Amino acid sequence: MAAGYFASPPRTQEKCISAAPARSKDAPLMPLSPPANPASPKVGVIFNPRSHRNRTSRAAAEALPGVVVASPAMRGELRGVLTDFAERAVDCIVISGGDGTVRDVLTAGMPLFGADWPLLAVLPTGKTNALNVDLGAPKNWTLEGVIAAIADGRQVVRRPLVVRDLSDGGELVGFVFGAGLFTVAINAGQDAHRLGAFDSLAIGATAGWGLLQTLFGSDRNVWRRGAPMRVRLGQDARELPHAAKGDPQRRALLLASTIEGFSFGMKPFGARTGLKLGVIDHPRRRLMALIPMIAAGWDRPLLARLGLHRCETDRILLDLGGRFILDGEAFPEGSYELTPGPPLRFVVP
Repeated sequence: MAAGYFASPPRTQEKCISAAPARSKDAPLMPLSPPANPASPKVGVIFNPRSHRNRTSRAAAEALPGVVVASPAMRGELRGVLTDFAERAVDCIVISGGDGTVRDVLTAGMPLFGADWPLLAVLPTGKTNALNVDLGAPKNWTLEGVIAAIADGRQVVRRPLVVRDLSDGGELVGFVFGAGLFTVAINAGQDAHRLGAFDSLAIGATAGWGLLQTLFGSDRNVWRRGAPMRVRLGQDARELPHAAKGDPQRRALLLASTIEGFSFGMKPFGARTGLKLGVIDHPRRRLMALIPMIAAGWDRPLLARLGLHRCETDRILLDLGGRFILDGEAFPEGSYELTPGPPLRFVVP
């Protein structure tokens, strides 16, 4: 499990051409819109008490002027915390935790703020901090640094993923969604965490081990088995094609994200932007041997013939026969709709 709060289950008009090159666009970076009183902004801070590197003490944060601090022990308390922040009209919500904590806060706050969130900032104190890698804030960023950046920093705009459970309408909000091999890899990553590897080190160790398993294991190997899934895209719900190799009812890997920058400079979706999708139909050894080049952004028509699909979209419909991962935590199988959420403004130095 990720270092979020204790788990509770959640319950596009695009031309998807597999492995086709797409336009490139830099992350939107814009001058900061200052708060009403830039010299003394009102800041709400949410500390995850279980985050791996949450070294900033609550007492020290509470001593800062204009700062309201909350450290909820349970996920269900977040809505009340965010309601309090909204009533206080805070200029910025600071999330001290990893990717799972960011997911929990955004999920709890979306019914409250909708498309009108205050500024956001992330102190990357969790085991995995992929969003912070994308935003470009320092690993050792402090609350004092965030407060200073509200007055003279910049903003990075990102739209999260909204994952809607089609069985009951429940929603999760996050940034990295995966299924199939991705679920296996995240579970292996938790083992790396227990051995003391975090962030990029854990990603590198897990990726290397997984590549060896997919190259040399049999189709009975959990790393090559994949999961039953049906994938449809866009407002017209067009079926994603399946390559000739492998079981047409299964896919080896599915990855969707709105993040633009990844660890080690990886570009798993090529130059695509927005809500991006990557799917591997079957872990053919020829395709898996090309994974390092694909992760670096390599795009060729050959990849489509080998069963790799990459595209931009505004809607993904999934029928999943196995669990999926959203920002480091597993959620149940089922039928889901993925769409882009509202633009969110993150403060950076």
